[in-house]
Amino acid sequence: MKKIKVTVNKNNEIATDSNIVIHDLLRTELPKVHKKAVAVKINGKLAGLYERLSEDTDLEIVTFDDPEGREVFWHSASHIMAAAVKELYGDVQLGIGPAISNGFYYDFSMPDKLSNDDLPRIEEKMREIIERDIPFTKTVLPREEAEALFTNLHESFKLELIRDLGDETISTFSNDGLFTDLCRGPHVFSTGVVQHITLLSVAGAYWHGNENNPVMQRIYGTAYPDAKQLKQYLHALEEAKKRDHRKLGKELDLFSFQQEGPGFPFWHPDGMVIYNGIMDYMRTTLIRHGYGEVKTPMILNERLWHRSGHWDNYKENMYFTSIDEQTYAVKPMNCPGSLLIYKNSLHSYRDLPLKLSEMGGVHRHEKSGVLHGLFRVRYFTQDDAHVFCTPDQMEDEIVKLIDLVSEVYATFGFTSISLEMSTRPAKSIGSDDMWERAENALANALNRKGVSFQVNAGDGAFYGPKIDFHIEDSVGRSWQCGTIQVDFSMPERFELEYVGADGERHVPVMIHRAILGSVERFFGILVEHYGGAFPIWLAPVQCLLMPITDRHHEYALNVMQQLTGSGIRCRLDDRNEKVGFKIREAEKKKIPFVCVIGDEEVEGGTVSVRRRKQGNLGSMETAAFLDWILELIVRRDNN
Repeated sequence: MKKIKVTVNKNNEIATDSNIVIHDLLRTELPKVHKKAVAVKINGKLAGLYERLSEDTDLEIVTFDDPEGREVFWHSASHIMAAAVKELYGDVQLGIGPAISNGFYYDFSMPDKLSNDDLPRIEEKMREIIERDIPFTKTVLPREEAEALFTNLHESFKLELIRDLGDETISTFSNDGLFTDLCRGPHVFSTGVVQHITLLSVAGAYWHGNENNPVMQRIYGTAYPDAKQLKQYLHALEEAKKRDHRKLGKELDLFSFQQEGPGFPFWHPDGMVIYNGIMDYMRTTLIRHGYGEVKTPMILNERLWHRSGHWDNYKENMYFTSIDEQTYAVKPMNCPGSLLIYKNSLHSYRDLPLKLSEMGGVHRHEKSGVLHGLFRVRYFTQDDAHVFCTPDQMEDEIVKLIDLVSEVYATFGFTSISLEMSTRPAKSIGSDDMWERAENALANALNRKGVSFQVNAGDGAFYGPKIDFHIEDSVGRSWQCGTIQVDFSMPERFELEYVGADGERHVPVMIHRAILGSVERFFGILVEHYGGAFPIWLAPVQCLLMPITDRHHEYALNVMQQLTGSGIRCRLDDRNEKVGFKIREAEKKKIPFVCVIGDEEVEGGTVSVRRRKQGNLGSMETAAFLDWILELIVRRDNN
């Protein structure tokens, strides 16, 4: 039999027989590696352990700790769940079952109406299938045979997917006759690999997300290789529920949503204090980094949106109105307005880079089914900026933008940041030279900063490559917020120019930049990140004064005058209630400082200070307390 050489993780060379199954090779030769392997990369391409090797091969082990490994693991778990549902309910048509950020879901069409009460029964069946340790079997069929197979299985949604694919061959996966699914894979070797599972919820979802399509029943779940990881995730999930910004927003009276404006947030006084604090910080920071702030109209003529390309590519998400018998659009993005401002004047290369920022309100028509608190709204403010520069300046400007984004996130307490660079997609505009130069500029800037990043090949915008920033909150969830995008299309569409050092006219590069993204969404992330306990520089009420009896009221008012006179947001709680009760209420409202004032404080010219999470700190002279608070605010302390 032919012998082949397999190199595992670049440092383990194994001589073995041709046509060996990867699972068998690893189990025999590298049992410790095999124990952790979820999938492999064969010469760089992701594959399952059920694949056979027939020639010399470089293998890279993929574990659950790798993003690709988690996706394989969770996608496999979704198949196990689908098998369980089919076995339990029989008359079930399958939709899709992908891995998502923290687990998986599967969509089903079935007569039985599922609820969360059904989840334990489905979980039990899943564990039974896992215990049977059934291998995942891959079969590749000609298109006609695949259509015949899923016709016989009465899987109309799968048939629709096959027709949409247009491929000549179709891959399927099955588990010993449990059920057969249309799927590219890869999967784990067998059901027994997916040891620890839990199902989370049932929801409705339109097929393909289109409200004109049938409603499916969607079951969400998650799975982990060991019980400890699952327990940690479920704990984080419970913590996340406690921090839900919709719940805390109501409890802290920050914002609301009304039936008269679904998807349009109403900001309450305390919410506006935080909102304005975020905006003031951003404006101060951007001035320091050389930005000029602009403001562009909310409604602009239809002609502009044809020119920008939004009419052809984004029309269904826009709102329209008529003025003087002409069609106008409510802006969904700020970019075209900044282009018109640039175009309003003739620019020299000496004027560049020109940095224009806009805290611009935009409207987008989101379907009611996807609205979700502040995370998905129909009106929001984008912290947009557009840097117009020469091609030679592009890399340096990207380096500065990376520094700026990191500075802002650190101020809000986000220290764990991951970056992705997305390259040219299949459908794109611009020359090969432009794309190569832009992608090199992004990669070089990231390398100059010494930061690691993941490359998403082919996932850039049609007009240029981009960097996306993901921040990790206090309970370990990742949020994509910031982006840096290089744009060739808009400057050409709008015929932007600058006069170069050679006296000739050239087209500038346009770099789009957002840090917070949607200010509303970022606000919601902050609520959950802080658990509603905003740091003192953002807190709506920074200090609450609490006189014990009426005779301490005058002194408390005097202290309040000193604090508010120095810009401290201070309130007085002089209700005729017990101090303990009022302190507990202040803790629920997550106020950073409470000052209790009694006889000793009046006589000594002091305040008795309680700090959130730390409790009673004892008495302090009022002037010293004031200086301390001001210092915490100035340095934007995040405790």
